[in-house]
Amino acid sequence: MKHANDMTKGSPLKALILFALPIILGNLFQQFYNLMDIAIVGNRLGDHSLSAVGATSAMYGLFLSLAHGSANGFSIVIARYFGARDTEGLKRAIAHTLKQTVGLALLLTALALFATKPLLILLHTPDVELSYRYISVVLFAVSVTVLYNVLSGILRAVGNSLAPLLFLIIGAVSNIGMDWLFVCVFDFGVAGAALATVLAQVLSCVLTGIYLIRKCKAILPSREHFVSDRALSMDLFQNALSMAMMFSIVSIGSVSLQFAVNSLGSDIVAAHTTARKIDETMMVMFAPLSTACATFCSQNFGAGRFDRIKKGIFTAFALSFGVSLLAIAATFLFGDYFVKIVSGSENPVVLSNGALYLKLNLPFYFFLVALVLLRSTLQALGHKVAPLIASAVEMIGKISIAFLLVPRISYMGIIVSEPIIWVSCSVIVIVNFLFVYKKRDDIVASFPHRLSKAS
Repeated sequence: MKHANDMTKGSPLKALILFALPIILGNLFQQFYNLMDIAIVGNRLGDHSLSAVGATSAMYGLFLSLAHGSANGFSIVIARYFGARDTEGLKRAIAHTLKQTVGLALLLTALALFATKPLLILLHTPDVELSYRYISVVLFAVSVTVLYNVLSGILRAVGNSLAPLLFLIIGAVSNIGMDWLFVCVFDFGVAGAALATVLAQVLSCVLTGIYLIRKCKAILPSREHFVSDRALSMDLFQNALSMAMMFSIVSIGSVSLQFAVNSLGSDIVAAHTTARKIDETMMVMFAPLSTACATFCSQNFGAGRFDRIKKGIFTAFALSFGVSLLAIAATFLFGDYFVKIVSGSENPVVLSNGALYLKLNLPFYFFLVALVLLRSTLQALGHKVAPLIASAVEMIGKISIAFLLVPRISYMGIIVSEPIIWVSCSVIVIVNFLFVYKKRDDIVASFPHRLSKAS
């Protein structure tokens, strides 16, 4: 199948790297244009407008988590049919994914319209009206975000991660240009920044759709593939719901921790913000490798190749552990310097706490790697409960630490929160994966039976 990447044969290392690299580049580019977006708003409109836009980030992140998680769940099912060489099943899976995407888009749009302002009030947003002026425009077009994520997920499910990267870059460059035009030239204020984001998403979505229609005709469904299939629809729904809940639960927990950080004063907020930006940059490879591993396992699960699944997981672990070692070494050698450069601060409270956060967190990356990779792998193998439990434990842990530990040991509670959570949650997914691997023959044998039933 042209413009698709069959990950059921060839070197697992090559397959994972070729798949993950465009996603890594896309993440780096997205971080850059997010910084440019903030810089344009802050420099042109001032701190008050920047604060209004920043105050919506947790809410926007929650909606993005729901959209991105659902798309990942759909792509897991699609990848299985692709790996099984079941073209008709693949087309049916795509058709039913598109049907469910319409329902998801309508649901999130309704939530955005009716829940946005009450949520802003609930989160104690400093300027509710100004923040609402921004986020209402962005979330009104949440259906576009959903559709782009689903279309990109379809491409990734058949191993094509390069095309979504190209369309992301085009959209990002357009976003920066339209930000400057709407904010600096037309003086539309924060609504102009929101409009630029929406139009850039529309552009990326349209380009992705055109690419699918023109270059991937072999996998496009016909009218007969949209005929109701209860088993397949339920499989798609369960995977999408599980992944969406997993992503959103983590987001809710992170919001709770941010509330706790905000209570510790501006110096600690500055230290934590700086450390988190460095931390996120260090972790930039983990999520793409997780996505690559999930797609690799899904395709090979469909093909009944548990031998390749084992090799793929070990390869992903080796790559992630290598990155972790480099990140840890860089932090202990240059962590203080990183914090000073990124923050631009001379305040010893900011510098010391930021550096301490990095030096106590990064050595636990090995547990984070196990959590991220195995959580996605278990989803790919059709085991949704343990990943969901791990995500729920993560959320409960963050909320508990925010309200119980931080008041007692201040910022140290924030610093130790994620290492504690990573260790606890990784144990859950490791134990479950070992159980799944022990039962691998029964699991592989059951998949062709499910395919034949769906036919």
